[in-house]
Amino acid sequence: MTYRLAACAEMLFLELPFEERVRRIHDRGFLVEIWDWSSKDLAALAATGAEFSSMTGYLRGDLTTDEGRAELIATARESLRAAEVIDSPRLNLHGTGLGEGGLPVVPRESVDGDDWIRAADTLRELAALGEETGRTFVLENLNLAVDHPGTPFARAADTLALVRAVDRPGMRLNLDLYHAQIGEGNLVSLVTEALPWIGEIQVADVPGRCEPGTGEIRYEAVAAALRRLGYEGVIGMEAWASGDPDAALDAFAAAFGEGPGADGPGAGSGASA
Repeated sequence: MTYRLAACAEMLFLELPFEERVRRIHDRGFLVEIWDWSSKDLAALAATGAEFSSMTGYLRGDLTTDEGRAELIATARESLRAAEVIDSPRLNLHGTGLGEGGLPVVPRESVDGDDWIRAADTLRELAALGEETGRTFVLENLNLAVDHPGTPFARAADTLALVRAVDRPGMRLNLDLYHAQIGEGNLVSLVTEALPWIGEIQVADVPGRCEPGTGEIRYEAVAAALRRLGYEGVIGMEAWASGDPDAALDAFAAAFGEGPGADGPGAGSGASA
C-alpha cells in the first residue's frame, strides 16, 4: 500500500478543544486536516507534534471577478505564511469563498467562457506561488444539490478541467468523493481519469457525510482501484462520526485496507498514516 490516511479535526471529537482533537487524531496515527487557519493557534497546533495534510488556502475571494481574484491571491499569500508554521504541504481552494453553512458568499448560477479563462489565469498565479514556496494548492470539487448550492466550478468535471488547463505542479485536485457521488457518481472511472492531477482525495459516505460504511458508497472497491492505479497520495476522511469518533476512524481505516491487526494507518507503505 502506498497511500496515506488523514482525518479532519473540524469534524471529529467535537466535544474536545481543537488542539486536543488534533492530538487524538495524531495519536491514532493519522495525518490531520484543518480548515480556517485564521481562527487557530497555529503554534500550539504545531507543538502537538501532529503531521498535517492540508488546510484552507485562502480567506476571501473568488476565481473570476477582479476584486475577488485580488482578495484570493492576497489571502493565499497569507495562507502560505501560515502553512509554514504547521508545515502543511497542501492548501485547499474552492470556486468561490464559502460562508455560513458552506454557502457561497457570492452565489453564481452559471459561468461563461470568460469566467473559465479568468479562473484558469487565477489558478496559474496561485500555482506559481505554491511552486515558489514548495507547497501545492488543491482545488476541491463540491456538490450543488445538498451542501453548496450556487458555487461556481463545483463539479468534479469542472475542477478537473481547470487543473488540467493549468497543468502545473503547484495546482492539483482535491478530489472529494462524497461530493462527487452526489453530483456525478461513477467514482472508479473518475479517479482513474483524474489520477495524474490528484493532489489529495477526501471521503465520506452518502447520505449523511459520515464515515465509510454508513451509506451507499462501497469504498473498499474504490480503495482496490486506487491500489491498482498505484495512487501514492493522501486519502483524508472529511466526515462526521455517526457515533463514536474512534469507531469512525476504525471504519475508515478498514475500508482502505487497514483493518484490526494492522500496524496502523499506512502500514505496508513505510508511512505512519
